[in-house]
Order: sequence, then C-alpha cells, then structure tokens
Amino acid sequence: MRQSFSVGIGGAAGQGVATPGDIFAKIFSRRGLHLNAYNAYQSIIRGGHTFLTVRTGPDKIPTTDGKLDLLIPLNQDTMDRHLHLLSAGGACLYNAESIKPGTPAEGVQLCPIPVSTLADISRNKVAQNTLAIGAGLSMMGIGFASLEEVLAEQFRKKGQEVIDENVSIAHAGYDYASQHFKPFAWPLPMTNTRYAVLSGNAAMAMGGAAAGVKFYCAYPMSPSTGVLHWMAEHARKANIMVRQVEDEIGVINMAIGAAHAGVRAMCATSGGGFALMSEGLGLSAQAEIPVVVIDCQRAGPSTGVPTKTEQGDLWQMLGAAFGDYPRVIAAPLDIADCFKLMPEIFNVTDKFQCPGIVLCDLLLSEGRLSVDPRELDFYPHVDRGELITSNGTADHEPYKRYKITESGVSPRVIPGVPGHTHVVSSDEHDEDGVLISDEYTNTVKRRAMMEKRMRKMDGIARAVPPPTLLGPANADVTLIGWGSTYGVIDEACELLREAGISVNHLPIRWLVPLHGDAILSLLKGARHTIIVENNFSGQFARYLRSETSFVADGHIRKYDGEPFLPHHIVEAVKEQLAGRTTLSVPSHEINV
Repeated sequence: MRQSFSVGIGGAAGQGVATPGDIFAKIFSRRGLHLNAYNAYQSIIRGGHTFLTVRTGPDKIPTTDGKLDLLIPLNQDTMDRHLHLLSAGGACLYNAESIKPGTPAEGVQLCPIPVSTLADISRNKVAQNTLAIGAGLSMMGIGFASLEEVLAEQFRKKGQEVIDENVSIAHAGYDYASQHFKPFAWPLPMTNTRYAVLSGNAAMAMGGAAAGVKFYCAYPMSPSTGVLHWMAEHARKANIMVRQVEDEIGVINMAIGAAHAGVRAMCATSGGGFALMSEGLGLSAQAEIPVVVIDCQRAGPSTGVPTKTEQGDLWQMLGAAFGDYPRVIAAPLDIADCFKLMPEIFNVTDKFQCPGIVLCDLLLSEGRLSVDPRELDFYPHVDRGELITSNGTADHEPYKRYKITESGVSPRVIPGVPGHTHVVSSDEHDEDGVLISDEYTNTVKRRAMMEKRMRKMDGIARAVPPPTLLGPANADVTLIGWGSTYGVIDEACELLREAGISVNHLPIRWLVPLHGDAILSLLKGARHTIIVENNFSGQFARYLRSETSFVADGHIRKYDGEPFLPHHIVEAVKEQLAGRTTLSVPSHEINV
C-alpha cells in the first residue's frame, strides 16, 4: 500500500493559493519525500476558484488521488466545495472569523484559527495563509526550522522586515496548533534523499538547454508559456537567444530560420497556436531542416477551456501540414520524462533532418513532480547527424544539398561554408535544390525525391525504441495508455492488484513511428485490453486501429478538462470485467 499525505489549498485567484503550495512543496522535497502537485484554476486573473493539491510521501507519487488529509480553505467557497474530500483522520484549517464550517465526515478535525488575534491583518492581507502553513506543519510533526528557512528564501527579495514578519506569523500559527489541535496520526517521515521539484514546462526547457538548444521563440499561449518563462529567465546564463514573436506563424518560421543557420532551435505552443504553425512545419520537412515544436494540449476545440487538460490534439499532430513527409512525434510519460525526451528527439530530428513534435498536455506542463537530480543528464549524447561545418578538402565533389541516398538522409551544410553553395526551397526540387516545376513538372525527379525523403522513416523507426509491457505478461487485463496517463495507470494497476485483479500496462511514448508490429506482438496474448485516454473520441484507439487493425475490448475516456484519478480507472476496469459496458466515462467528483 502506497503511503501518502495530501494537502488541498483553495481560494479565489489573487488570494495567494500558489505560495503556500510552493512552501509545502519545498519542505516536503527537502525532507526527502516524493511529491506530485496539480493546480485546478480558471481562466481569469482575479476571482473564480483555484484549488491546488500537493500529495507527498516516502514512495513515488505518480499522480494526485483525489483524497485529502489536510484542507486549507482560504474562502467560504472552498470550504463548501471540498470539505467532503476529508475522511476520518483528516483536518481542516480555516479562518474562524470569515469562514463557516460545514458538516464534516466522522473523524474529521475542524481547526478554526483566530486570525486577527494571532496576526495584524491590517498589515498582512494574507496572514491567514501563513498562519495555516505554520499550523499545518505543526500538526504534521515537522520542526519549525524547516519553515523558517523556506520563508527566508520565499521573501528574500522583499527584505528582512517582511521575512521577520512572516516568520513571526507562521510561528504564531505553529504554536497555536500545537496547543489547540490534535496532530496527525502519521507524522511525515524524513529520508536522506533530496529531490528537485519541476514543472513539465521547466523540465522541457531544461531538457532543451541540455540538448544544446541555442534559439528559442514563442508566442505566449497557456499552458506552454512556462517554457518561455524559463528560457527568458535563464537565456543569458545558458547562452540561448530567446525571442517573443508576434504570432505563431512568425514563431515557426523564425525557429526554422535559426535551425537552417545551424543551431538547434525549438518553440512551444498549444493547439490553437500549432494550427498556425502547420504550413511552416511543412517547410521544415520539404527543406529538410530539423526543428522541434512542443504542443502543450489544453481542452478544445477553439479556445475551449484554456486552463484545463486534455489529450485532444493527436489527430491534429498526425495531420499537421499537408502531403506526406517524415516526422517524429513523442509524448512524455511524466514530468521527469519531459526533460529526458528533449535530447532524444533532437538527436532524431537532427540525424534525419525532419520536424519533431513533443505532444505534452496541461497536466504535465503545469503540474509539478519530485525528481531525483541523478535522473537528469545535463550532458547527454548529442548527434547532429550529417552536418557539414567546414569545407574539408578543396577538391571535394560538387555539393548536392538533397543528394539521393539509400538512407534518405543527405549531407547538410551550415550556410556560408566555402564550396557548398546551395538552394533551399519550399517547392519540390531536384538534388541541387532547383525547382522541378518551373516549365513543366519532372515526374521522375518528383517521385525520386519523394521516395528519398520517406525512406527516412525506416531509419527513424530503427532509431526509436519500441514500447515495452510493464507487469506480468499473462495478466487478466492490459491497460494501454499514451503520454500523461502513465502515472495514473501505474497507480491504478497497483490498486487493482491489491484487489486481486491481475493487470499489466502498455504505455506508448513514441507515436510516430508507432512500431505497430511490436505493439501487436505484445498484445497478441492479452486477455482483455482497455485503452485509457483523456479525450472524447478515443483518438489513440482510432490511430492504433488505422495502423494495425487492432481493436481493444474496452475504453476508458475522460473529457471534462480534469485528469483521471486512480480510482476512476479501478472502478471502470471492474465495471468492464463484469460485462456492464465497453466504454467507461468517469465523473469528476471534485468540483473545480
């Protein structure tokens, strides 16, 4: 049984929900505990409802689970919405002067804090937040020194007076809880390990920097904006040129221009911005210029639900641009994988001179996860492929930029290298880059060039590892997921095994190439297959069927803007094994 402790902090946007979450996350990670954090919020700057969940424990925490041990409501709305999430042994810390408690479940401790008695609220408008942090840590059995250290870091830029004020307020909350509230039955442990806490956006930005990215550009579009924030903040130290561009059409063309000049370049957006990039992506393929685009999916269509998560862009990625062309598409499995994937996809796109797409989503982009720093390789292997950076010998043969080769890959040169003058065009061309259709279309050359480019897919398939099956090969149930469903399926499998149901898990990370034959081989002995995905139509199920003719026995889908919780999958599997349905659509019982 996985040991964990969950804190829920809720309020209106502008009430300072994020700061207590950051403080708890730092303290938990410095105690050597794993954590997973998810923030459900609305697309307005002030008001609306924001609910941040931080789950921690000594074991890996792959997802939040919808259960709470401690609730900190900063307003009445949060109390009314979420008190029911606490069960026996849980506690609710709240401002006794502005919030009325509801009726909790049996065994839940209500902990009213007399805010104006303990702090000068005329000086500090968010005193209730700081008091609640201190009180919560006291009840968890965590020494005050840990909080004092983090508060000093949190408010360092505001000066010692602000630090001292917040430390004093936190201490008042800590002492009050020690005297008036019952501590939690399970004090949070401490280990010798120290973890970094990363968002998916920061991880992808860091992974890009580690991979050697020297140019990044973007137009801000949630939930991808965090990549731009990290890049802008660290651009000078990392020697990366960063540009905020007027729109996504300019973004993709600027990134391609930088890549053509010889540096590794990338950009990030969401589905709406990616739609504007599609034509440019075709230029990358036709001109054989490698570029990496990150798509952080949110709930669509159109503007949709801008601050919610979904896996609804798969078919847009599969159909991006027009015509047939080689490309690679990968979906990171968790936030640590957001980092690890970047060097891998850059090596593939450089080696095969094609566009690469990283298909992330809000759950990972804006979620946070504890990551062991030893998992992050900041000096990964870099393969730039057949890249010519100097003219070598003076008597080399005439340079053909699009030379027809058995692999489909032609030697690529940095523009300006003596003796390697060449034409680059978005039109179809011959080996010299000269257009084949000015006077008439040379069908033989068109066919040869098309086949040359598409031969790259054979090499890409060999360069990219096939998926692997996790768990016993002869399980009663096989759960198939892609991208960010990895963590929740992993925990659901653990719960199903505890319930006596044998289960295994096939996570798909590389979507193009799909390795259809390998997938069929893994699934040929499967007894009952269920595909889990965060969209309405079963986009991956349809894609898998189109590529392999494989049809799963059942499906679990969610499209309300919120991620799966482990019990959603557990209950759906039991429902389908009982023969009651082949399609389960869990309801999200947390009102966010």
